[in-house]
Amino acid sequence: MAWEDVPEVESCEFIHVHEDVVKKVTAEMPGDETLYDLADLFRIFADSTRIKILYVLFESEMCVCDIAQLLGMTQSAISHQLRALKQSKLVKYRREGKTVFYSLADDHVVTILAQGMEHIAE
Repeated sequence: MAWEDVPEVESCEFIHVHEDVVKKVTAEMPGDETLYDLADLFRIFADSTRIKILYVLFESEMCVCDIAQLLGMTQSAISHQLRALKQSKLVKYRREGKTVFYSLADDHVVTILAQGMEHIAE
């Protein structure tokens, strides 16, 4: 789009703040620390490798070896990403003998992934 094709923004002669709306939203606004935590959560989703791992675990519980084989990556690389996903409470694990199996942490993670896929499919 050329610069001359960009529509002009209307400007108001008078500034009118809708104080009732601003007051209501201010009362509902989470604190800064909560918003930083939310931003960190979404930052985790911003990495395509982590998204691939989450999607794999969306389909089935798996061990590091299986995930590495499926994604064509090293076990070390998968372990590194799983560590970040565990710290963000997006995945959990269980031991069966010497093998550790990973899965999505809870239904919230399932919902986030499902809704994200639904959104991009629209």
